[in-house]
Amino acid sequence: MSEFKDCSKALEYLSEYKEKDGLSVQDLMDSKTKGGLTYNDFLVLPGKIDFPSSIVKLTTKLTKKITLNTPFVSSPMDTVTEENMAIHMALLGGIGIIHHNCSADEQAEMVSKVKKYENGFINDPVVISKDITVGDVKKMGQQLGFTSFPVTESGKVGGKLVGIVTSRDVQFHEEDSTLVSEIMTTDLVTANSGISLKDGNEILRQSKKGKLPIIDSEGRLISLLSRTDLQKNQDYPLASKSKDSKQLLCGAAIGTIDADKERLTKLVKAGLDVVVIDSSQGNSLFQINMIKWIKESFPDLQVIAGNVVTREQAASLIVAGADGLRIGMGSGSICITQEVMACGRPQGTAVYNVTQFANQFGVPCIADGGVQNIGHITKAIALGASCVMMGGMLAGTTESPGEYFYRDGKRLKTYRGMGSIDAMQQTATNANASTSRYFSEGDKVLVAQGVTGSVLDKGSITKFIPYLYSGLQHSCQDIGVLSVDDLKQKTIEGFVRFELRTPSAQLEGGVNNLFSYEKRLHN
Repeated sequence: MSEFKDCSKALEYLSEYKEKDGLSVQDLMDSKTKGGLTYNDFLVLPGKIDFPSSIVKLTTKLTKKITLNTPFVSSPMDTVTEENMAIHMALLGGIGIIHHNCSADEQAEMVSKVKKYENGFINDPVVISKDITVGDVKKMGQQLGFTSFPVTESGKVGGKLVGIVTSRDVQFHEEDSTLVSEIMTTDLVTANSGISLKDGNEILRQSKKGKLPIIDSEGRLISLLSRTDLQKNQDYPLASKSKDSKQLLCGAAIGTIDADKERLTKLVKAGLDVVVIDSSQGNSLFQINMIKWIKESFPDLQVIAGNVVTREQAASLIVAGADGLRIGMGSGSICITQEVMACGRPQGTAVYNVTQFANQFGVPCIADGGVQNIGHITKAIALGASCVMMGGMLAGTTESPGEYFYRDGKRLKTYRGMGSIDAMQQTATNANASTSRYFSEGDKVLVAQGVTGSVLDKGSITKFIPYLYSGLQHSCQDIGVLSVDDLKQKTIEGFVRFELRTPSAQLEGGVNNLFSYEKRLHN
């Protein structure tokens, strides 16, 4: 029996092993010998913890020019993302992609609501003249939802500022015929044009006023700051905002038919930051031509193309000018594309192969589909994705579209795939969304690539997204990486290691051998 080695030299003896424990990502994803893998088929091996999870940075790229503070994107599905979801996704550091299973005007209005929710500098404030009445202001309040307006001599932005009317001025004023000039506040706190948002917010904070008018050297109204926006800045420090306007970021989906060009024009006018070309199979002449048209017509608009699962698909869209890619075909919880069309790819293998190619050209990738928990998010990023797109994970939350209903004592919401018969029939006469997504707008017989179901109430994403955020930080801490970018880089370099999981290993890693249990993910 050999003698034991000196315990104090255990780290030194590691050098005797020719390779690090576990598999490199290259060996893990060698599909020629192992077949396609999805997230449950492997685990990431732990590293060394020598830092608190709170310092892990989750900042990441959505597209070439758009950076998010969290790698979370909500899917453009009509049971997942409308303006309420998009607003709160942006407030919480991610971004929402508004679906296009509606008219162009309806979609543009949703984008507009997101962009106006938190304005920063409000460059087009509602302005009134001193000659309108208190009754007029009250009517405007009923229509707009607020009764605080700057007053200028011309009644327009650019006119000389003469006062402000607030809710306190009109709320209890009984004589509706009184002119605004008689009751408006004229003792104003203002700031000069060119002031920074930070300095403007500080003046608001110290003045305790509700609004801060920004004026030029001649006293003409240029823009406005709002205390309500200042409060949102404090409540949501990670909020995703455009660099110039400081408004919340917003994305929206379109198809590839000619009518979508008119749709996109309206979306851009509403303030759209990024467009997602929504197709189950992105490598098509229709999408390539649409990308080229967008880049010619709106060169500053970021374009996310897809969906793709192979390098060849990705290459076509990158050459066309895509600023980001969406990866996934048939891996969503309500998607049956792989079953019906015999076409697709296991999501883990798809994410790895596409990202290893696209990242060489600086094109960020979104892993879309198959994400069911924090662990899957971690694995998608380790395999090279910059962001994850979630549908089923966010369906059933307070902010998702639709009404709750009860079945068997459970509080539920409807969740359906955009390739389901229900979704395709909704716009069969319009052919702008679900049918065009699957190139079915001219079909007499619709072939479903998705299903309609229901999901449990998950509560508000104002609690759920912070749970995902904290969980991803802890996951990175266990692996021993300080950021999502660090996770991707150390995976490529071979420092982050992996292990395949047999079916029995997957069973072992879940809850088992209990009579009953309650699974609470967060408080």
